[in-house]
Amino acid sequence: MNIATIHSRLKEDPRVHMPATANDDVSRFNVLHIRHNSEAQFNCKPYNRKGLFKISLLKGHTRLFYADKTIEFSCGLLFSNPNIPYSWEHIEAEQSAYFCAFTESFFDHFVPIREYPLYQPGQTPFFPLDEAQYEVFRNIFEQMLEEIALDFSYKYDALRTMVLQLIYAALKLEPAAAQKQGHSNGIARVASLFLELLERQFPIELPAQRMTLRYPSDFSTHLAVHVNHLNHVLKTVTGKTTSQLIALRLMQEARSLLHHTDWNISEIAWCLGFEELPHFIHFFKKHEGATPRVFRRTAMA
Repeated sequence: MNIATIHSRLKEDPRVHMPATANDDVSRFNVLHIRHNSEAQFNCKPYNRKGLFKISLLKGHTRLFYADKTIEFSCGLLFSNPNIPYSWEHIEAEQSAYFCAFTESFFDHFVPIREYPLYQPGQTPFFPLDEAQYEVFRNIFEQMLEEIALDFSYKYDALRTMVLQLIYAALKLEPAAAQKQGHSNGIARVASLFLELLERQFPIELPAQRMTLRYPSDFSTHLAVHVNHLNHVLKTVTGKTTSQLIALRLMQEARSLLHHTDWNISEIAWCLGFEELPHFIHFFKKHEGATPRVFRRTAMA
């Protein structure tokens, strides 16, 4: 039974009274626990690009495909957002997985969920866990499962705080990164706006979709700052130049498109803002060490 069906039945049941905001939250949040063995396996394939934020706690030998990365682990926590494709496959029989999924609007007027480092562009929000760390997160998920089953008008407010518990507990696993002091508000804002403009152009879903902000000058014009100032800001905040950040994100999307679509290389080049195919091939080979065709053939092997 999907969440829309559950929501519909709840509204039709005269015994059930929920505040209007809670009715909205039924379709904006869910949490579940799935166990499986060799007779009941579940894999997340193909890449999930739904418009949901998701936190996944996975236990059991698993292979994770996140954007252009492949990670193998026995126990881990993944924070995924609607812009980055991911999937996983379980390698061993016994598995356990907790999930909570929510829309950005679930946190409207509560916290700006996208501003947490775990959901910022350029991050790899995966945390391998040991047994003690796994238990911390498992306990939070178990509390969420108990809470969502209650007949309590404000349970979704409680669930929001539990999602934040998951986020804060994960940030504590990397305190140096999590507690890094920001720069001046002006500099931080310019850097944030640049990263948002860059990320908003992805993922590329259709061959007719094309990124329009391709070069540093495109971004500086859009942000109404000099291109040298933008470069200085990004170098200060991220340690990388404007061109490097654009190239990193282009390569991430290029690898995903080559690996997970059957589009021809010319189509992919056009979608990524290259006017000429040879320019894309040269760019890709410079950063990957192989041509797009060779990379695709290897990835599909």
